[in-house]
Amino acid sequence: MHPVEAFGWAARDNSGFLSPFKFSRRATGDKDVKLKVLYCGICHSDIHQLKNEWGSSIYPLVPGHEILGEVTEVGSKVEKFTVGEKVAVGGYCGSCRSCEDCTNDLENYCSKGIATYNAIYKDGTPTYGGYSDIIVVDEHFVFHVPENLPLAATAPLLCAGITMYSPLRYFGLDKPGLHIGVVGLGGLGHVGVKFAKAMELKVTVISTSRRKQKEALERLGADSFLVSTDPDQLEAAMGTMDGILDTVSADHPIDPLIGLLKCHGKLIFLGAPENPVELPVFPLLMGRKLVAGSGIGGMKETQEMLDFAAKHNITADVEVIPMDYVNTALERLAKGDVKYRFVIDVAKTLRAE
Repeated sequence: MHPVEAFGWAARDNSGFLSPFKFSRRATGDKDVKLKVLYCGICHSDIHQLKNEWGSSIYPLVPGHEILGEVTEVGSKVEKFTVGEKVAVGGYCGSCRSCEDCTNDLENYCSKGIATYNAIYKDGTPTYGGYSDIIVVDEHFVFHVPENLPLAATAPLLCAGITMYSPLRYFGLDKPGLHIGVVGLGGLGHVGVKFAKAMELKVTVISTSRRKQKEALERLGADSFLVSTDPDQLEAAMGTMDGILDTVSADHPIDPLIGLLKCHGKLIFLGAPENPVELPVFPLLMGRKLVAGSGIGGMKETQEMLDFAAKHNITADVEVIPMDYVNTALERLAKGDVKYRFVIDVAKTLRAE
């Protein structure tokens, strides 16, 4: 047991149902930042973890890795943060800090990386996420929040935002004038459109129906909209895209997306379908095309993303909810019934019982 009392909502089993949960946090160490959680976004991966769909869940499980908070205490050796500052915490709260990935600012790919929730910390205790009142994190894994960014709408950038920003930068798809496809206009896809347009890219939203066409074109500023179930539209768009960011976690065909790429085009998986995908090799050979994956970003790149978002006024479209609505919100999220990200108002609505 740690000495600091904490309170949140947790799932006790793979039903995924959340209910009030009393637990404890560690005391603030020399390099730690303690913060009061103000807002926490709800990520689709929370559903996977709550229901143990990835087979690695540790119960009781307190989700939440899109955390915006206020610093209430800092350790004696903390250099970057002060009490009262608004800060953020994303998907990781620890890594080895010495491997090749860590020394190259890629802590998110460290083989000993420690997730903000549903992991075991270096002291042997489970990590609990942001569906809670307080959290204690090593300062290396805490981010400055630019003053002009509204807190609730910034929370999803800690996962959805960096998940879209990082592959655009890493795979060289951030050059003005390139043509990018974004598959799925959900929590990830809608911020992906915003980042891509801020990078002066041509953006096509790819979806299975016309339902979100007006939203994509008129409000989010996409240049075009492609219905992937329409053979004529697919045929007309073949070989036109430099890159595609695929955000979809449900099973879906990959072959048509490969066909949309130009020679040397890149298809980047950002969603995690439950079943293995079928990957046709011949169209890859004929166009020297690349299929890859990408997962969030390192600490340096995540801060860079937040600063870029502040410069270009990029935030997520959010529906702010009280803590006691969270189970309903998760049900709605599973059905795609949100535009485009739920964010829990933790500070105002989480009540210890």
